[in-house]
Amino acid sequence: MSKAATGHQVSRCYFSLSRRDVLAGIAGAVAYPAVVSSEAMAQAKPVVNVTLSTPGSAGSIWRAAISSLDPSLSSSFDINWVAGDPGQMQVQLAAGSLDVGVFGAIGLATLARRGSDITLFGPALNNHGRIIVKADSPFHQPSDLVGKKIATQPKTTETYQQARVALSLLGIDIDRDFETIFGPPTANLALFDRGDVDAVIVIEPTATRAVGSGARELAKIGDIWRHASGVDAAPFLVGLAAKRTWLDSNRALATSVARLFAAANGALRDNPNLFIEHAAEMGLRPKETAAINLLPGRLADVYPTEWDRSVWNAIDRQIEVAVKLRLLDAAPQRPLYDGLALGKA
Repeated sequence: MSKAATGHQVSRCYFSLSRRDVLAGIAGAVAYPAVVSSEAMAQAKPVVNVTLSTPGSAGSIWRAAISSLDPSLSSSFDINWVAGDPGQMQVQLAAGSLDVGVFGAIGLATLARRGSDITLFGPALNNHGRIIVKADSPFHQPSDLVGKKIATQPKTTETYQQARVALSLLGIDIDRDFETIFGPPTANLALFDRGDVDAVIVIEPTATRAVGSGARELAKIGDIWRHASGVDAAPFLVGLAAKRTWLDSNRALATSVARLFAAANGALRDNPNLFIEHAAEMGLRPKETAAINLLPGRLADVYPTEWDRSVWNAIDRQIEVAVKLRLLDAAPQRPLYDGLALGKA
């Protein structure tokens, strides 16, 4: 009887444990799909490969500016920053290793006429090309530099192409009227500092570095364009760009990316001290205090927040003038932009 009792007790114990196991298994089965669903959602979150400008260019602050924004603005996607210069960016975008790059109107018009479907879909940068001369130089207007030696960015860059268009409106042909040396901004600044050239056409923040070291700004390319063309809108330089096939497949995502960049640009305009805080990301060294302190007053208006008809009209006007001046053979057969205005970021 004692054995029977013992057996009965063992049987009851075994049954009890099995029941707990079953209940635990049921609970786990209920909970597990939620865990899988959460992981699946994380894996399904899209990743956008976005160009990251190299230090020494105005776009190099975007990553830091975006990291300071409300995370909800980018909660539906992740950004994978892809470093590269303008030439590399074009290749990466065409090859598909980059989803979002930046393009200007004139360079994109040339590609569009060759069949490229790359399309502008959001704000990036206003024109920030500057003509810089020595503080004690006798040059006070662009025409004073005719016949002189200048350094500027390569002919394939939008900075050069738009400078060429703007100066053409003043009757100046860069290729004909200057002895021109082409190179990246930092290399050109080194030539200028050594006295190997009389002037440089450089972008920000390199221009501010020169001014902070005692050089003088002779003119802004954007101001030349605005006054000579009669266009009051901010001088467009580059916008966010993607292949049309990617845009069509990711329209809502592309709009979210555009709004994120508009918000980042707005933060830089509203709080220009961000330029001081993130000067290192833009390539400035801590000892360049004079240049760093000049950044807020010189760069805030470089970062546009609008993407609407006023911007598209400015793009169309750039192409119109470039064709009239025979800097482009003809206008492309399609719009360079998506034509979808952004709401308030």
